[in-house]
Amino acid sequence: MTTPVLGVEPRISPEQSASEHAAARQPYVYRRRNAPEPDWRRFPGWRDVSEAEWRDVQWQRAHCVKTSGQLKDVLGDRVADRFYDDLNRDQVERATMSMLVPPQMINTMMVDPLPSAADSWTDSMYADPVRRYMLPVFSDRLTQWPSHPHATRDSLHEHEMWTAEGLTHRYPTKVLAELLSTCPQYCGHCTRMDLVGNSTPSITKLKFVAKPTDRYDDMIAYLRNSPGVRDVVVSGGDVGNLPWSRLEAFVAELLSIENIRDIRLATKALAALPQHWLQPEVRSGVERLAKTARDRGVSLAIHTHVNTAASVTPLVAEAVRAMLDAGVRDVRNQGVLLNGINASVDALLDLSFALLDDAAIMPYYFYMCDMIPFSEHWRLAVWQAQELQHGIMGYLPGFATPRIVCDVPYVGKRWVHQLADYDHTRGISYWTKNYRTGVELDDPEALRRRYEYYDPIHTLPVEGQDWWREHSGDYLTASAETIAAAAESREASR
Repeated sequence: MTTPVLGVEPRISPEQSASEHAAARQPYVYRRRNAPEPDWRRFPGWRDVSEAEWRDVQWQRAHCVKTSGQLKDVLGDRVADRFYDDLNRDQVERATMSMLVPPQMINTMMVDPLPSAADSWTDSMYADPVRRYMLPVFSDRLTQWPSHPHATRDSLHEHEMWTAEGLTHRYPTKVLAELLSTCPQYCGHCTRMDLVGNSTPSITKLKFVAKPTDRYDDMIAYLRNSPGVRDVVVSGGDVGNLPWSRLEAFVAELLSIENIRDIRLATKALAALPQHWLQPEVRSGVERLAKTARDRGVSLAIHTHVNTAASVTPLVAEAVRAMLDAGVRDVRNQGVLLNGINASVDALLDLSFALLDDAAIMPYYFYMCDMIPFSEHWRLAVWQAQELQHGIMGYLPGFATPRIVCDVPYVGKRWVHQLADYDHTRGISYWTKNYRTGVELDDPEALRRRYEYYDPIHTLPVEGQDWWREHSGDYLTASAETIAAAAESREASR
């Protein structure tokens, strides 16, 4: 018999463990994951790949999957042809990003596949959350509303705010420097799909015009003459694809500008290609930059992009530790909320704890998927994002509880509860802001205007869906005609 303390009966008996009690009482139960590195040899095409080869960044880059045929070579005959047909159709009719998946990312798919019968492996591949955003298939997409009527290629209007080619001055004290237009992997939901990667049958990509050295010089010149800027996100594309000497030289220039106090290196490659960040040249280069940053009182951090707990492997943790040991202040994660991938409280908490516990990565943001073409099957409504934010509160330490944000066009990041008004029927939320973007410096109404954001139409009640059918017919007709004309033009140019 347990003696009460201060007249309070104990809530957990000695016979009942804390975990058993929690499982009976809490919506989410924390368990330490401790997942091993997945064995790439389970895939027929990599049965003979050694650990030394797997850890070699050049081997990883050389064996990226770029076609369905290459994927089939990896998976063997365990996945049915209907999956590859589905994948090929999407590449032809819907994909805004070409196929490029490093072996490291392939290896985080189907970590625990169903039995080896063809249909079971096929079902596992269709259901896998990493596959859903790295290798989208046509049957994933919505048929009635594959794109929102207000979807645009540059949904955040970043190009309108370029002060030099690739330098977006969107916030008063912060800029985004896009140094290149390639990545080590191409995510299907990429918000910069109009610029990043190779053209696809549905999207002809924009190209930088100036030479890289000229663009970088123009960026640095602008920043030297902009004392109000203190924060630079160095991105692309992905800095993991930039030759290290070129990246180090650019960051060294930033460190020489007195008003720059924060520098963030944005790279999916920390999780997608950790082998890159484990190279001796890169580790020593980061150490040099980090020392200079410390000496000058500047914060140098790395921001990565992980969307599922399965992607947080021991090799990723090793790369993160190498960067922290080299002296970067912090490694933070900016994920994206994606239906069918991480859009549940359990999935977000599993991911956040995996980042924090297994890899020392700080959960930072989860963005709502932006309104780019053919993304409606991934996007959530604002009210759904609000419910997820509510659901994850209280489990993680406060400093490690990620904020779920809506990146509102012409506004910027806003916590999902910061909206000013919300028409739930039509799925239109209204937002205000407290600063002007680079294109509104002379706009007297910028701080009084309400800016709109749109929920996916399939999440609306019938009345709201009917309203959009009635009011978007002209747009949909024009959009279909534009797509058809572009297809005819491409065919004629062959």
